[in-house]
Amino acid sequence: MFAELLVIEPDMRLVLINAILRDVATKQDIERLKDSITRLGERIAKLEGAYGELTEIIGDLDKRIDSLDRRIDSLDKRVDSLNKRIDTVTKISWATLLAIIGTLIAIILQPLLGG
Repeated sequence: MFAELLVIEPDMRLVLINAILRDVATKQDIERLKDSITRLGERIAKLEGAYGELTEIIGDLDKRIDSLDRRIDSLDKRVDSLNKRIDTVTKISWATLLAIIGTLIAIILQPLLGG
């Protein structure tokens, strides 16, 4: 029945041919697809190169951060040492000041106490 319609109705053949042609890829379609794939490959290659550079930069930054961490640790130790020295000097200063005050009080009170 379908074959009969194709023979009898020329419009039916045209409808069928148009329907089939919509789903068929032309040489141009294939060339455009190849071009798109090629461009996509080039972009991927560029991204891979940029990724490599970015990886190197991140590696360098990691090294610099590690170096800064070591320097900060060293600085922390030096500050702690300085704080201990300041505490020691402060204690010695207070002790010296109290000794001077005690000596002055003794000197002032000596005549009053009959010495």
